[in-house]
Amino acid sequence: MARKIVITSGKGGVGKTTVTVNLGVALANLGQKVVLVDADFGLNNLDVVIGIENKIDYDIVDVIDGRCRLKQALVSTDNHKNLFVLSSGSGVNSCITGQNVKLIVENLSKYFDYVLIDCPAGIDLGFHRAVSCVDEAIVVATPNITSLRDVDKVVSVLKSYRLNSINLVVNKVRGDLIMNDMVLMPKDIEKVLKTNLIGVLPEEDVVFLSSGFSLPKRSDSAKAYRMLANNVHKNSKKIFDTTFKYSGFFGSIRRRLKNIV
Repeated sequence: MARKIVITSGKGGVGKTTVTVNLGVALANLGQKVVLVDADFGLNNLDVVIGIENKIDYDIVDVIDGRCRLKQALVSTDNHKNLFVLSSGSGVNSCITGQNVKLIVENLSKYFDYVLIDCPAGIDLGFHRAVSCVDEAIVVATPNITSLRDVDKVVSVLKSYRLNSINLVVNKVRGDLIMNDMVLMPKDIEKVLKTNLIGVLPEEDVVFLSSGFSLPKRSDSAKAYRMLANNVHKNSKKIFDTTFKYSGFFGSIRRRLKNIV
């Protein structure tokens, strides 16, 4: 049976879908069979981030309504034979219930090692519908006050579900700002939220330019995602250090140049 993990956040814009996609890619590169489920009905864009929007013939709503079988709605991804996507329908549909989605996730878990669910931001109906299907949660935050306040609320709600684990990923981290004491360090965020930190992801132009997918293998972001995947799959404890480029004499020069730019 698969590990069923929801990737959620307190607010939009923190890169939750990008994290879902790239964590899925990194796990697939470890030889795991992974399916990404878009549970954000109405504002769905996981298929766009991963670059398969033109391959979608059926989605999860078609499965629920009986217009296709579950396997027909699964779309394979280019260059990753172990990675599949189940897209969500566009627009709100009254047939979508927590029980419907849970049955689909349970069926998927028979054929995959990981089911990663991209959850809507916030704690409304869509959040509860997604969380009710899983055993584990990864909460994505960014190092700013509004994100941390919202994530704190999300973690409190997640605890009521008695999941096997609730872990934290801090995204869009700038090492220069940490070295200049302008934002909290990820370890400090871990203490504030009282949630286990399993990943730190740097803010990099390459993520924006690649639409969040197909990261260059030697980029810092790709390295950070590989560490995150190993932490999830192998329970290792390595966290990407976003400050290493900004330490020492040459690092201080980089910080000054970054501030000027």
